[in-house]
Amino acid sequence: MSESQARVVVVEPAARWPSFALGELWTQRELVYFLTWRDVKVRYKQTLFGVAWAILQPLLTMLVFSLFFGRLAKVPSQGVPYPLFALAALVPWTFFANGLTQSANSVVLSQNLITKVYFPRLAIPLATVLAGALDFVLAFVLLLVFLIAYGIAPKASWIGIVPFSLLAFAATLGVGLWLAALNVLYRDVRYAVPFLAQLWLFATPIAYPSSLLGEPWRTVYALNPMVAVVDGFRWALLGTPAPSSASVAVSCAVTLVLLVTGSLFFRRTEQSFADVV
Repeated sequence: MSESQARVVVVEPAARWPSFALGELWTQRELVYFLTWRDVKVRYKQTLFGVAWAILQPLLTMLVFSLFFGRLAKVPSQGVPYPLFALAALVPWTFFANGLTQSANSVVLSQNLITKVYFPRLAIPLATVLAGALDFVLAFVLLLVFLIAYGIAPKASWIGIVPFSLLAFAATLGVGLWLAALNVLYRDVRYAVPFLAQLWLFATPIAYPSSLLGEPWRTVYALNPMVAVVDGFRWALLGTPAPSSASVAVSCAVTLVLLVTGSLFFRRTEQSFADVV
């Protein structure tokens, strides 16, 4: 190749308020794929049960919730069997909680890659959240088995899980971007994330129905984006009352804010990752 035909790539420092780098991510989509596959393999490397953990985690949690909240505490379950009531919420919740934990540590654990070659750093937490989709699919298969066992036949409303699954993915990525960037700057974050996930669990209507709250507090409660996700899954699969349009709108708005601000904050701080990671 002649000198006049040589392609020159210039890497410049990020602007004060950088773009989302969506075009750059699309150009590097193969890298995102390989990072995702790497995370999938590393997650279950040298484990005894392998991908079975994706099923065991929501299953065992459902059993504990069914015993203590369903049988002993007699928590209402909106007219459906409590195991189904809990499991329908635990499937998206497990994806969300694991996504927070994995994405928070993703950049720090990729320090060898970050310090050696340039690529859009957003690919790291994005690939981590995408890798959790495999766990989500396996857990959802478990949920389908329980639905069949309880005699619930497929119906048209089941298609409703698609937009609520996308909402869960967007919320996970939005919060994950914040935690990934903050964990590089302040290593305390990795210790705070499990505690944050535990608090978020009880702030989400998993063991109890959100109908216990009246308006306007129920709409305020939807500031937690997982509220609409959980209520949406139960409505689509179990036929419980649908989440109100106000609650869905609030959860979607909060998710959009988390995703936009998380992306901007991540892009703003990524220029120092190689120095402090």
